[in-house]
Amino acid sequence: MSTTLDSPRVQSILDRLFQDADSGDPRIIARVRADWERRGPSPDPEGLAHMFADAYLPVSREVGRLLHLLAFAARARTVVEFGTSFGISTLFLAAAVRDGGGGRVIGSEMHPEKVRRARNNLEESGLGDLVEIREGDALVTLRDVEGPIDFVLLDGWKNLYLPVLRMLEPRLRRGALIVADDLDLAPDDLRAYIEYVRGAGSGYGSVEIPLGDRLEVSCWHGRDGREGGA
Repeated sequence: MSTTLDSPRVQSILDRLFQDADSGDPRIIARVRADWERRGPSPDPEGLAHMFADAYLPVSREVGRLLHLLAFAARARTVVEFGTSFGISTLFLAAAVRDGGGGRVIGSEMHPEKVRRARNNLEESGLGDLVEIREGDALVTLRDVEGPIDFVLLDGWKNLYLPVLRMLEPRLRRGALIVADDLDLAPDDLRAYIEYVRGAGSGYGSVEIPLGDRLEVSCWHGRDGREGGA
């Protein structure tokens, strides 16, 4: 049985977006790295958003397929995404929500032009009715997402993974899945996050998956009588 992800409409958009990312991202990343070598990396999220304004920084196709599989298997009806960019990962998640019978994907993206283009890509795919992309700092824009939250993708600035997760945690459904992307890209920034989700008594079961730039997939089962939103 085919899925929404396999539809020609969605596949053609994904093909175009991945092609654009493959042709443009290496040049942008090289330029940013050269700038960091001269001046040091910017710790400011707005500064980082500006530097990567034209970069897709997407999940790989294989990781996208895994996101679709996990979100569908979890019967996710409320999905939260930190780091929407141009909407590639959002397309995989929204397709899973469509295949599961409906729901909502709430994304957060700092850069206004990325927000605009992500919305256009989702409308073009026919999945725009399932998605709300909030512009600005995720610690503000995702603060009032109503639970229970079934699935979380963390794919923005790595030093914010833990603050975003802890903010969302009270609204996680027991059994909610959290996928943290790009473990290889900023191990120092992610150390506190990894220690948190793998720690004894954390309320999470967590495992590393060696796919793409490596993922951490965690399942919230609650702790000390706390079970999140359900």
